[in-house]
Amino acid sequence: MGSVIVSYKIFPVDITIDFEKLKKKIEDCLPEFASVYGFGEEPIAYGLNALITHIKIPEDKSGVLDELERRFEEISEISQVQPGMVRRTSR
Repeated sequence: MGSVIVSYKIFPVDITIDFEKLKKKIEDCLPEFASVYGFGEEPIAYGLNALITHIKIPEDKSGVLDELERRFEEISEISQVQPGMVRRTSR
């Protein structure tokens, strides 16, 4: 069975947000069947960066994307979550 990698662009509430702490909060909020596949950063403007988050989930789960976004929006350091690419992987 394959997996799905979901990418999100996560915008912090402020440029002073510590991305290492934010990454830890994101990892902690994930459901038990999901895991972080990787992180990246994308410069937006004037010192503001977005955190690019790649989450790996089993392809047979349904309704997970909405649940992930809902969980991310509960983190106080996150101002906006923008879904990106969804792709299938066999790993």
